[in-house]
Amino acid sequence: MKFVLIFGPQAVGKMTVGYELEKVTDLKLFHNHMTIELVNPFFEYGTKEGNRLVKLFRQEIFEGVSKSNLYGLIFTYVWAFDLKADWDYVQEICQLFESKGGMVYFVELEADLEERIDRNKSPYRLQNKPTKRNIEESETDLRRTMENYRLNSVAGEIKKEHYIKINNTNMSAEKVAAIIKDRFNL
Repeated sequence: MKFVLIFGPQAVGKMTVGYELEKVTDLKLFHNHMTIELVNPFFEYGTKEGNRLVKLFRQEIFEGVSKSNLYGLIFTYVWAFDLKADWDYVQEICQLFESKGGMVYFVELEADLEERIDRNKSPYRLQNKPTKRNIEESETDLRRTMENYRLNSVAGEIKKEHYIKINNTNMSAEKVAAIIKDRFNL
């Protein structure tokens, strides 16, 4: 079992890269908005009940996949490096897969703010993430989150054997997926 965690700030391209990586490997993509969009018609993400349900659905999928004979899973996540709760959550997920003999791979994406603002409006993103369709609100959230949290690691902060950081500002998702596949022999 392989667990590929793709993380970085909003609109950096996590889902798109994950989709391309899924196409060239036997990994299955589970992007973070799959659960957010499922719960949102009932409870907005960020509310107590919305957060609880999103976490519950994710946990059940992680549990099921970790016990399965699937080749592996790609999960996307916005990791706030200055929040202990986010570090704990990442550790919890990774331990689940590792406890079942799985290998964990860390892929960090970073891109310039202007590129992320452009990507925030992309048809593919808006098709798969209905909660992002109010562009003005989504961009405001992107900027606010960036101001309030540190969404990329600093050099040496992630001490994992299977880790890569890619600045994909001027790179296609296909190219990034090829780099990840080759680097980790997926």
